[in-house]
Amino acid sequence: MTNKILDILKSRFTLTPIDAGDMATLKASGMTFKVEAYLAEGLGHVSVMRAKGFFGLMKMDTLIINPTKLDLPLYSYDRILAMGNDTLIVELYDTLVGDYAEDGMNAVKEKFSALPDRDPGEHWYDSIKLTSSISKKGKKITAELDTMALEHFKAYLSSSDSRIEDTGSKKDKAAVYVNGLLEKGGPSTDVFKKQLGIDKTTKLFRTILFGIA
Repeated sequence: MTNKILDILKSRFTLTPIDAGDMATLKASGMTFKVEAYLAEGLGHVSVMRAKGFFGLMKMDTLIINPTKLDLPLYSYDRILAMGNDTLIVELYDTLVGDYAEDGMNAVKEKFSALPDRDPGEHWYDSIKLTSSISKKGKKITAELDTMALEHFKAYLSSSDSRIEDTGSKKDKAAVYVNGLLEKGGPSTDVFKKQLGIDKTTKLFRTILFGIA
């Protein structure tokens, strides 16, 4: 699915690969992570992380967009396949500098409301997470989740065409979220901090995954 999202991005923006260096392959908690990053002209920073582990029984894909050139919210896509369950998590964070409408994405959520919800729990960043975020989990619903994810992503890209001249303001807002992850923790952040240490995890998050360094 991350390849399909990347194809949509490539159809609208020029993506230039960023060298991930020693972050291109990482190992943590029995999983091997392959990491890519791109500069999307006219959009901002894009990263993709694909993970496999436990003899192929668990797969996890992540795609992050930190839009510094368009006034869109920070976008985080996670897809986890494990134990027969398919989990889709799309989280959107308020890194906006102007007015913004979530109507298109919320319409997609409503369209697929019959799909089983996943309890996201409570986290320190809930106050900046937008209502158009998605959290679904179930068995034998992969095709439906794929369709939902793509429709939701297209609605995301179409939700604002407001250009940003002051990219620093957008990076600063994204930094509040990223620094919060590093300081206060998050599901994947804690795994990397434990395995890689705080210094390498900080470099991974700030430079490669979110592009705020």
